[in-house]
Amino acid sequence: MTSRALTVPAVALGTWAWGDSGEAGDGYFGSRLSESGLREVVERAQANGFTLWDTAVAYGMGRSESVLAEALLGCHRSEYQLSTKFTPQLAGDGDDPVADMLEQSLDRLRTDYVDLFWIHNPADVARWTPPLIPLLEGGRIKHVGVSNHNLEEIALADRILGEAGFRVEAVQNHYSLLYRGSERAGILDHCREHGVRFFSYMVLEQGALTGRYSPANPLPEGSSRADVYNGVLPRLRALTDRMEVIGKDRGVSAAEVAVAWAIAKGTTPIIGVTKAAYVDGVARARGIELADEEIAELEALADATDVDTRGWWEQEMMRR
Repeated sequence: MTSRALTVPAVALGTWAWGDSGEAGDGYFGSRLSESGLREVVERAQANGFTLWDTAVAYGMGRSESVLAEALLGCHRSEYQLSTKFTPQLAGDGDDPVADMLEQSLDRLRTDYVDLFWIHNPADVARWTPPLIPLLEGGRIKHVGVSNHNLEEIALADRILGEAGFRVEAVQNHYSLLYRGSERAGILDHCREHGVRFFSYMVLEQGALTGRYSPANPLPEGSSRADVYNGVLPRLRALTDRMEVIGKDRGVSAAEVAVAWAIAKGTTPIIGVTKAAYVDGVARARGIELADEEIAELEALADATDVDTRGWWEQEMMRR
């Protein structure tokens, strides 16, 4: 019963930061955004074949979805894919909170379907997965993914959908050089074995792995990411320095090496883009091939930082 298999570009583009108000210090990222700037991001992305946009109600309480729809005006709906999420923690108390939240997203996104709809965080898998089935049957959503779920929860959601002839086609978890919980818990292996697309988010650890920040040049004061990462920047130096050297050999940045690493691991990175130039970087990363020794060296340096970047919203993925 599932429609054609999910096909996505090598990299998805994330709009978490698009939920910020655009005023410095207001929101998670403290980004300054403008309508014309984001439209330029979309144009550059579409020209490079990056056609999957990932958003969520939780990003600025719907603001990210509205801003994304505005930026996509002028593109035909067949030219891009939309990925958004049902967040159980934000569920209303109507008869069908999943359908209600989807309708609100469709309204903000100015569309009548989403290509990929996620259960954002695990709460009660047995409760929140079944309402997806009528939405799949009605074509309001084309494919289903689960985000921040552990192996057991992924399997349960898949079993529930399977009874109606559908399946979990994608998993979206935090995955970076500094945080490889999904790999250690066997989730990447599970996805490979079952033909499930694994989307890695926070590949750049909100900028901490771009090489742009250091104790002398910390992340923007007043942003949540500054609180999380500024204190550990000294411990990341050996890793980001090595990423810069590997990048220099290929004419790319440390950030692009981090993205290339995530692709080399068989994942689809979701990279947050707020400037058109970032899209060019993602395009360069797509063309980089890292040697096995380089991958092993980067992972060893990352392990040596002894930094835990698990978000407050994430459960531990490791098998007990």
